[in-house]
Amino acid sequence: MDVSPSIRTELYPPLEPYTAGMLALDDVHTMYWEQAGNPHGVPVIFLHGGPGAGAAPNHRRFFDPAHYRIVIFDQRGAGRSTPLGELRDNTTPLLIADIERLRAHLGIEQWLVFGGSWGSTLALAYGEAHPGRCRGFVLRGIFLCRRSEIDWFLYGLKNIFPEVWHRFASLLPESERGDLLAAYYRRLSHPDPAVHMPAARAWSIYEGSCSTLLPSPDTVAYFASDVVALGLARMEAHYFTHDIFLPENSLLDNIGRLRRVPAVIVQGRYDAVCPIVSADDLHRAWPEAEYIIVPDAGHSAWEPGIGAEIVKATEKFKSRRVNCDS
Repeated sequence: MDVSPSIRTELYPPLEPYTAGMLALDDVHTMYWEQAGNPHGVPVIFLHGGPGAGAAPNHRRFFDPAHYRIVIFDQRGAGRSTPLGELRDNTTPLLIADIERLRAHLGIEQWLVFGGSWGSTLALAYGEAHPGRCRGFVLRGIFLCRRSEIDWFLYGLKNIFPEVWHRFASLLPESERGDLLAAYYRRLSHPDPAVHMPAARAWSIYEGSCSTLLPSPDTVAYFASDVVALGLARMEAHYFTHDIFLPENSLLDNIGRLRRVPAVIVQGRYDAVCPIVSADDLHRAWPEAEYIIVPDAGHSAWEPGIGAEIVKATEKFKSRRVNCDS
């Protein structure tokens, strides 16, 4: 990609929201949301990973606060949304409806859609359902949630991180290791914290340990925290068990709905959690999207090369045309 030297690559300084709230979604779930940056700027919606990981303050820093009206929220069962880790009424179609509810609540017509990892999955699913609401996409660490990708996460990572995988599997009796997903899901959905929290920490630490090209104790510590671990592990097992509540391969099968919407795909060459083959498949189905491979990065958005390309993408979108498709 040819990039002008004048295009910013550094994260913006930390900033606080100018408004935040809790939006009741139904009788069970209430969504945390916040806005930062320019109240009169171009709206951008940030979709966090997981599912279930929740958003963090540093996620605001990918966007120029003088230009963007930065909208961040925690998905059902995640982060500051309540109840944490709740599986009832928690499906991809409902998450899509939640995004639309938030858009209407904030009086936004169109927004730029940012999603990384599971956030890229949800961004595509949302965009295919509501293409006219999307100015464009910035997608990072592509996850299409196909059965092959879920199996890779549960078993294939052993080929790259065998010691990490063995720690993950060793929480279970050997007799249950033939179906890691079912065994973990039983524990993660158990109401007793003495049962579900050890499983949540083991699952989340497993993912965090595989997320960077080089070892990152800070990343692992973040994934090991109680709120992140419970939301991430429980939601991931729930969504994986139910094939993310969408037909197999539906994201690629329906990509034609987005072909006219501008997009940037950022992918680490050595992403072990969401291997590059998925980003390659997406770009082949969507050749109009700009595709950037970071040659010295894994999965995490906080790796220097990934973060730099995300900021470049949001900077370049400041001058891109608006999608007017309905």
